[in-house]
Amino acid sequence: MNGWKRSGRGNRVRYTSGFSGEEAAVLRGLFTEVRQMLAGRAELAPTDELAELTGIRTGPTSRPTDRVLARLLPDFTTEDSDLASGLRSLHEPELIEAKDTAAATVLDTLPEAGGRLELSPDQADAWLAALNDVRLALGTALDVSEDMPEQLPDDDPRAQHLGVYHWLTYVQDSLVRVRVTSL
Repeated sequence: MNGWKRSGRGNRVRYTSGFSGEEAAVLRGLFTEVRQMLAGRAELAPTDELAELTGIRTGPTSRPTDRVLARLLPDFTTEDSDLASGLRSLHEPELIEAKDTAAATVLDTLPEAGGRLELSPDQADAWLAALNDVRLALGTALDVSEDMPEQLPDDDPRAQHLGVYHWLTYVQDSLVRVRVTSL
């Protein structure tokens, strides 16, 4: 991946890049894993007769116990636990759907064996949202912090994964930079 490039004007703006087969496989694996985590959380939504009648979905009222999911689905407020539970129940299904849709867009637009891809502005925005989610998930799993060195010792089990995290940061940053220049 050599970064993103912008071409075209107005309604014809496109963002292009290319990924090797290995890069595409890494991205596919990460986005699929995040989608599976979100689907598992969505399955915990309570059955609600009123929701079935009105079409208004509700979700769990408690924060995820998995710390990666808790990072992807944070509390809407920390000031009042009853309010936080109610807001989570009302908004978490939409949040999960938005995150899943963004990840699905990445998987739909990314050539399976790698290669060149071209994105519309809306698809580029979905990529940015999904890349952010994958970086949040991986960063949480690796305990990434501002104090963490850029490179870990080879014997640290997180060392290889930290390289992937940095690469995802580059992919996202590159797309942000070309996307911002066209706004």
